[in-house]
Amino acid sequence: MFSRLLLSVFRLFSRLPFGVIYAISDYVLFPLVYYVVRYRRGLVRRQVADCFPEKSKQECRQVENRFYHFFCDYILETLKMQTMSQAEMRRRVVFTGMDEMVRQLEQSGKQFAFCYLGHYGNWEWMASFPLWFGEPWEGAQIYHPLKNKAMDDFFLHMRSQFRGTCIPMKQTLRQILTDRRQGKHKIIGFIADQGPKWEAVHHWSDFLNHKTAFFTGTEYIARQVDAALLYLRVSRPRRGYYTANVEIITLQPKEMEEFAATERYISLLEAQIRQQPELWLWTHNRWKRSYEQWLQLNKK
Repeated sequence: MFSRLLLSVFRLFSRLPFGVIYAISDYVLFPLVYYVVRYRRGLVRRQVADCFPEKSKQECRQVENRFYHFFCDYILETLKMQTMSQAEMRRRVVFTGMDEMVRQLEQSGKQFAFCYLGHYGNWEWMASFPLWFGEPWEGAQIYHPLKNKAMDDFFLHMRSQFRGTCIPMKQTLRQILTDRRQGKHKIIGFIADQGPKWEAVHHWSDFLNHKTAFFTGTEYIARQVDAALLYLRVSRPRRGYYTANVEIITLQPKEMEEFAATERYISLLEAQIRQQPELWLWTHNRWKRSYEQWLQLNKK
């Protein structure tokens, strides 16, 4: 009952103009999150300092402050998404490189393309990428279902209202194999920068001054179905507007060495974070599982 009431409030809120939403972000939500609740401030402060040892304490505090301002914007932008039209979303999130990417996919005879992205910028708004290409291509994204059904339905609605479909993470391979049998052509988004559980750790890489475990399922499935691998480079030129440039990592994943595509994704993501660090999700406890712990667990 409470969830339904909250969602009704969210929908009413989403009808406010952007100017009012950003004023609420600056003068209500930011002070509440940063100064009163102090939401994960210790974690953010530690991770920023550990990732950028070359930065002074003052510079790290600036990144921290800008991140929390963006984080509050992200929350309210995501709520606003409920009542945004396709035309408004296309105006606020501009995808570049799509025509060339589709042309190369078709020339190489691909049925699938998997697009790597991270929790960077407003990743919820990136669900609008299917608005930028037409038949026979369809858009989809991998998602992790929420336990609360009302909230799960809420996010599913928002993520699928821009011509894309949502694939539960545990059903990814099964759904893609079904799509292949049915002859569908799909471009699928994979947010691949969260920390995997121990049983899913297969590869470690140097990332932001840490030895870091990464999901390798995107690359693994791409090899199984011969999918092209892409990267989505996101930037935020000004408040309420994003650009997302599609870059091709490889059209032939089977020809790359194991984990080479994953390494390329990691390199591109790190470069993007270093360029504008406040746009990455620093409240996520990215390094709660360490390489040293993994070595201990895997001792013969």
